Amino acid sequence: MISRRSCVFSSAAALLVAACDARVPGVAAPSTAGSAPVPASSPASSLAASAVDAASAPAASAESAASSPGAPGRPPIFVLNSLDATISVIDPVTMTELRRLPTGKEPHHLYLSPDEKSLLVANAVGNTITLVDPRTGQIQRTMTDIIDPYQLRFSPDMKWFVTAANRLNHIDIYRVTRPAAGGFELALAKRTATGKTPSHVIIDTKSTVVYGSIQDDDQITSIDLATQTTRWTVPSGKMPADVFLSADDKTLFVGLTGDSVVEAYDVSVNPPKLVKRIPTGAGAHAFRAWGDKRHVLVSNRVANTISRIDTQTLTVVDNYPAPSGPDCMDLSPDRKFIYVASRWAGKLTVIDTEQKKVVRQVNVGKSPHGVWTLEHAGRL
Repeated sequence: MISRRSCVFSSAAALLVAACDARVPGVAAPSTAGSAPVPASSPASSLAASAVDAASAPAASAESAASSPGAPGRPPIFVLNSLDATISVIDPVTMTELRRLPTGKEPHHLYLSPDEKSLLVANAVGNTITLVDPRTGQIQRTMTDIIDPYQLRFSPDMKWFVTAANRLNHIDIYRVTRPAAGGFELALAKRTATGKTPSHVIIDTKSTVVYGSIQDDDQITSIDLATQTTRWTVPSGKMPADVFLSADDKTLFVGLTGDSVVEAYDVSVNPPKLVKRIPTGAGAHAFRAWGDKRHVLVSNRVANTISRIDTQTLTVVDNYPAPSGPDCMDLSPDRKFIYVASRWAGKLTVIDTEQKKVVRQVNVGKSPHGVWTLEHAGRL
């Protein structure tokens, strides 16, 4: 299904079409005329990896070699190919695709297990979670009967696991147990019905509250983890997608894929208060912490940019080019490189944050979505 069920292909709805989540085979990427153009100065304008200066790519950067995943034996970069039902395993040294691993139907998001030994792949339509070794890129096992796990997250204390069922309109809360022998097990504690198309969730640092976006009803919601009861549900802007909490848990940031802003809410009060609408770019969608407990990146899927927001001043402090529908991101340990899925081009794009330009692209599968690597900048 598409994130907005009523999407239509017309010039009047170009923004909405480009913002759609492309969860169905046959839903084409927007045409060039329907989305913001890639700057002519960007080496990604041809969407060809050969057009990018390999000398400036991460693997060849001497100044970041000590902290970037560019040394032998370092873990791979993983990219989910949602419409191929595969994971691309990418060598961080050569920045080439090593192989593709099969998953369940429509993998969308990634998360690390409590023992840090397994990377969880959420197979939304397959109703499964595939566990992959984050260091070797080998499949470990498949968990079944996890209903529509579109987006997923463990609580910081690793006692709770939450999934957003994007197709089926509910948020599931699981209790987590960790056997002495290792690994983890999940037991469903509560299935909470929501409005249309719950999209993303995030949990506060105290492991007490989960916040979620309800994309097709233009709402955000809050659920108490201990009691699994809804605390509040309030209106938001158009097509809320990813959500992000400030390091002090006081401000909730909401990417509006149907608009060109990120909304900031004060969630220290009940109900929450909208504090500011921060202009970023058309199709504001996915967040990735900068790793300094102050800044956060947001991908603007229609504008073909990534903005960096100061979570204290609530302002955009930097912008980076990101071609062809930028979506999920990861960040090198030194914050020199952004790894982002270029959804419409079938590529992993690497952006140099100092030069503010695309330095490499890697061919992956259809509709790449999640991006993750074990060696990364901090998640707050």
